[in-house]
Amino acid sequence: MAELSLPKNSVVRKGETVNTANGAKRARTFSIYRWDPDDLDDKGNAKNPRMDNFTIDLDQCGPMVLDALLYIKNEVDSSLTLRRSCREGICGSCAMNIDGTNTLACTKAIADCQGDVKITPLPHMPVVKDLVPDLNHVYAQYTAIEPWLKTDTPAPNRERLQTHEDSDKLNGADGHGPAGCILCFCCSTSCPSYWWNGDRFLGPAILLQAYRWIVDSRDEATGERLDALEDPFRLYRCHTIMNCTNTCPKGLNPAKAIAEIKKMMVERL
Repeated sequence: MAELSLPKNSVVRKGETVNTANGAKRARTFSIYRWDPDDLDDKGNAKNPRMDNFTIDLDQCGPMVLDALLYIKNEVDSSLTLRRSCREGICGSCAMNIDGTNTLACTKAIADCQGDVKITPLPHMPVVKDLVPDLNHVYAQYTAIEPWLKTDTPAPNRERLQTHEDSDKLNGADGHGPAGCILCFCCSTSCPSYWWNGDRFLGPAILLQAYRWIVDSRDEATGERLDALEDPFRLYRCHTIMNCTNTCPKGLNPAKAIAEIKKMMVERL
């Protein structure tokens, strides 16, 4: 029988345990991924990541996971590092894996988590520190699809108008259209195809954004945009696993957008 083992530096070690609940009735434990590139061992190498456990009184913070994280950072351990901004599920900054699912910490209720709340960075992404992933690669992929209006006709003297039907292609009749994507990358980092081919496969988040410009009636570069996606990896590495749609915290459907792009590819042959 084959014996498999993880590389030494990938093993997550047991971290510290801190209890500030003081016997509170509504105590809850948060198990949080910690890694600091400046925390070195005796040989000058970065130490392995660890999981720290913080037990806090939920009456001392708000109802969302982000509230608990900010309470821990502000009152218990100021070295805890995370991204956050709007606190309203609009910016996507606080995307992380919570209770086994990629989501936004600001919209994930603590009450919806089972048992101790396990919190780690978005999976299969380089980690800058603690819960902060390195997004340089996905931002470069986003730039590659040229996410801006491209036209050949002269600019009008007023805004470029759309019909309600054309607007619905972007916003969705139910408000869950591709324009609702906030680039949190919960979908791409939940996609096995992106895990293994992220260097060439654009992933569901970027392809959803590409579709948003392809179906924009004001854009005049549809053929050029489809040409750019005509590649065995950029588009067709999607195998319709559906993790992207299942995990999207905004209720969008990246898998459907990718399928629509594939249909357009066939229809123009």
